[in-house]
Amino acid sequence: MLLLLLLVFLLLLLLPLAVLWRQQAQGPGPSWLASLQHRVACGALCWAAAWQQWRLEQSTLHAGQRQQQALRWCLKGAQGPHSPLRGSTDMTTFRNHLPLTKASQAPEEESGEQLLPPTSKQQHGEASLQATLLGLAALNQAYPAALAPGSTACVTPASPWPHPLPWPWHALSQGSPPGVKDPRALLLEALRSPGLRALEARTAVELLDVFSGLEADGEELAEAIAAGNPGAPLPTRAAELREALEQGPRGLALRLWPKLQVVVTLDAGGQGEAVAALEALWCQGLAFFSPAYAASGGAVGLNLWPEQPAGLYLLPPGAPLIELLPVQEGGQEEAATTILLAEAQKGQEYELVLTDQASLTRCRLGDVVRVVGAYNQCPVVRFICRLGQSLSVRGEDIGEDMFSEALGRAVGQWPGAKLLDHVCVESSILDSSGGSAPHYEVFVALRGLRNLSEENRDKLDRCLQEASPCYKALRFRGSVGPARVHLVGPGAFRALREALAASPAAPFPPAMPRVLRHRHLAQLLQRRVVS
Repeated sequence: MLLLLLLVFLLLLLLPLAVLWRQQAQGPGPSWLASLQHRVACGALCWAAAWQQWRLEQSTLHAGQRQQQALRWCLKGAQGPHSPLRGSTDMTTFRNHLPLTKASQAPEEESGEQLLPPTSKQQHGEASLQATLLGLAALNQAYPAALAPGSTACVTPASPWPHPLPWPWHALSQGSPPGVKDPRALLLEALRSPGLRALEARTAVELLDVFSGLEADGEELAEAIAAGNPGAPLPTRAAELREALEQGPRGLALRLWPKLQVVVTLDAGGQGEAVAALEALWCQGLAFFSPAYAASGGAVGLNLWPEQPAGLYLLPPGAPLIELLPVQEGGQEEAATTILLAEAQKGQEYELVLTDQASLTRCRLGDVVRVVGAYNQCPVVRFICRLGQSLSVRGEDIGEDMFSEALGRAVGQWPGAKLLDHVCVESSILDSSGGSAPHYEVFVALRGLRNLSEENRDKLDRCLQEASPCYKALRFRGSVGPARVHLVGPGAFRALREALAASPAAPFPPAMPRVLRHRHLAQLLQRRVVS
């Protein structure tokens, strides 16, 4: 087997070598060594992706058996002489002895306590590598030129691909200078390359920060590009940047990079508003692709369909072990039994439950998915909301999806406004009730609107009443006060994300919270209110 692999690798190496020798004799072109590395990487990617696709097909065709194998793998660490699960791989016994636990409900937790169970690096390493290889192969099939040398740039220090690529595939991820971590240097390198076909950022909210910074520092960046590298000034490119910025944010990415086809970011929760803002403004006319849905530090859902509408993910049956907990009507906490992937029903909503092999913890992640289809015996899902991101000052329970929908309708009634970001705070966190009824404090970042009138602020409260009969009844009785809306200035949400990232318990990749539970973070935004 090893000999066969070596022969395959030699073929992958020698064939592009012969082609490049012929190209070298015909004239100048891309770096000979770089082109060779890229051809070898593409050949190796095709082989590895085909292998991963075969493994995925086999595991999804026999999802029940594969999850039983994942269960046995999880229980290996529990086979000590005092383990209550010693010698058992029965799912009922597993559920009875390992009750469900909840992840932290506050993504901005300061205590240093782990937000989610410390899932085995090997488990998530395998799942993340599979997501990366299959995602790259799917992207290459949908956009063949996106992986060509010099066609991709990442404008954030971290990549959207869940797993770093080992040799020889690392040549495919060298769209930006290796080792560079300064966001400004990464952006400058991308701006110097007008032929980009794929733009990468770790998450959509970080890409939103990049474009906001580009507009704010446009002249400084243009001057840096005009100066260029020693002996290689780029005055024409600097003029193109200035001209593109003068025309405003709408369609900016395609003016800067006319050949750009796709934007690659990692879906990690709370990214929907940023994606919508990017699609409507800076990245108008471009496709978005997320290779995976990430939670608890790794990939839990695979995206095999770059050409489909964003947000469809396959839940694979391997390790880590994924169970589905049916979401109860009205969100009430009733006893419910988890099901395995093959038992999922189309149209139903479930909360993800992940089992950590290291600590044997069955953790409710809080991520709610809706089953929209099937891939063999495994569900294809769309992520709906996070249960930990709900508001309740009088037991009304306004979920993340309900609030976001109401806010979107309200902003749609504000002339010229485009929502970029928002978070909510219950009034008790800021002690802002002042003897009045408890209420929501809502902080928003907008484009196209500098001041909020009282009429515009009232529209959010009316939309919330239309969305939730319970909230409407509480408002009618005066038990809950009207939501208070605050417009924050540029850079406010970037400062919030920096504060969240500085926490020792910050998740990776970072999920954007929509409800803040800590006063100092709410006050950070409160100090940046402009209207």
